[in-house]
Amino acid sequence: MSLVKAKPALLVLADGTTYQGRSFGATGTTFGEVVFNTGMTGYQEVLTDPSYRGQIVTFTYPELGNTGVTPEDEESAGPQVKGAIARNIAPRPSNWRSTQALPDYLKQHNVVGIYGIDTRDLTRRLRVSGSMNGAISTEVLDPDELLRQLQETPSMEGQNLVKEVTTDKIYEWTETTDSEWEFSDSASTAEELTVVAIDFGVKRNILRRLASYGCKVIVVPVDTSAETILSYNPDGIFLSNGPGDPAAVTEGVATVSEILKAEKPTFGICMGHQILGLSLGAETFKLKFGHRGLNQPAGLKQKQIEITSQNHGFAITEDSMGEDIQITHLNLNDRTVAGLEHKELPFFSVQYHPEASPGPHDADYLFDKFVQSMKANKA
Repeated sequence: MSLVKAKPALLVLADGTTYQGRSFGATGTTFGEVVFNTGMTGYQEVLTDPSYRGQIVTFTYPELGNTGVTPEDEESAGPQVKGAIARNIAPRPSNWRSTQALPDYLKQHNVVGIYGIDTRDLTRRLRVSGSMNGAISTEVLDPDELLRQLQETPSMEGQNLVKEVTTDKIYEWTETTDSEWEFSDSASTAEELTVVAIDFGVKRNILRRLASYGCKVIVVPVDTSAETILSYNPDGIFLSNGPGDPAAVTEGVATVSEILKAEKPTFGICMGHQILGLSLGAETFKLKFGHRGLNQPAGLKQKQIEITSQNHGFAITEDSMGEDIQITHLNLNDRTVAGLEHKELPFFSVQYHPEASPGPHDADYLFDKFVQSMKANKA
């Protein structure tokens, strides 16, 4: 890709703000919710994370594409974002693992991107005004016309995007992570534990971590019945991450509510955390601009701070939680609920990503906690 020959591109926000830049990736027009991620690395994992479905991601780190694209680092079968926004682009990567340059990868998967804009200004605007819909185009360069088309894009609130990213078949996952990850003796248990993972848009590294801890992982679509899930006689239930408004995933909430009656150990991450909360009677709300980055502090019950990877635009309303639920973690930036557990039953969840892809390993112990809970319940 030659940046000199890059086509003009236009970014328009729902409030009428416009940014003129240059195109990278595919050409065309795309619409979605504009959000920002503050991570300094891991752009490929971000682009392929199903939780970003329906969103245009602004990368605050000033240069994108330095390490190219590596198939092993994908969190799903390909990019899930509606578009990408960057300050600068590195067209020629420097990385012995890389197989492709980022602009070529996005072009191959028909993802529209814009670079050369002031991403600091854009991020500040989203922080003040909140995440909002936006459009990137290389073909509609009239701001008024692009804004008119953008106004037809629905809000993220109320959207059930899980049905777009969930698996269409039941399958078993066996791939594990590298040995350098193994922090616990539970990672190689002699007794195999069966976990059924409900796929709301699951990241591959979550499945790798479960498999690394000795679990037989069976992944099922979101519309799988509680009866079918329980027919596998699982030792535990895992609720995955996913995109969109959790309150709109009514089929998932209904299924989990039914499964919880079996009182099997249940672990939720991100969307799974929200679905668990909803299934236990809590409510969720949309955050102003969400938490998306690799260094979000969380802590409370253990009197320790975990530096966590987070990616979510909704959270559980603390006042809606019943007396049988207790908060285990708060996001220490804004004090929103970042973790919960049932006081008597083996249900727990976190709003952040302990699989750390990308991100720190501080919270990997949660997989061990899940394994220990399954072992105790099985004894």
